[in-house]
Amino acid sequence: MRDSYYDQLDTIVDDLVALAGTVRGAVAESTTALLDADARLAEAVIAGDAAIDEVTDGIEERALLLLATQQPVAGDLRQLVATLRMVGDLERMGDLSAHVAKIARMRVPDPAVPSPLHPTIRSMAMVADSMIDAAARIVANRDVVAAARLEDEDDEMDRLRKDLFRTILSDRWEHGVEPAIDLALLGRYYERIGDHAVSMARRVVYLVTGELA
Repeated sequence: MRDSYYDQLDTIVDDLVALAGTVRGAVAESTTALLDADARLAEAVIAGDAAIDEVTDGIEERALLLLATQQPVAGDLRQLVATLRMVGDLERMGDLSAHVAKIARMRVPDPAVPSPLHPTIRSMAMVADSMIDAAARIVANRDVVAAARLEDEDDEMDRLRKDLFRTILSDRWEHGVEPAIDLALLGRYYERIGDHAVSMARRVVYLVTGELA
């Protein structure tokens, strides 16, 4: 009976890691849709958010069932509590990817991002991708050291967002109000994706050490 219980715990962790890969794909595709004004890809990301929600609901239900039926203690309890929090982080990252895609769709046939800002948005997307990948590996390996390093990438995301805002607010800004609003929202979306990756890493620290980061 206990072997089955631990198999279920391991499967939940595996599913979290797999879901992180799906979310990475959504972030990448929403960014491509944004920069290329690709309405079809934007629609696919938006539609795909429902599938992400379905997977997160399934993981959450299984974790809650184990909590209710197995009465876990100590490390097992921390594992399930951390799982419930991390699955929420992944679901929100999927939502944020859909928000990016919705901005892309709204501005088609024009790109939502003026071409001079493409490198900044591309850099934010790359940092977000790296952070989600790192968070997945941290979850899979319970790597507390890597969890601490992820904070440095979050600093880079914050720097990129500040650079974006400085550009929008500059006297040299010549692209109008709507692109400025879009970019302010996009900067926030990518930053929040990074924040959720950091949150996942901190849950792993809690899981391993029992201490909240």
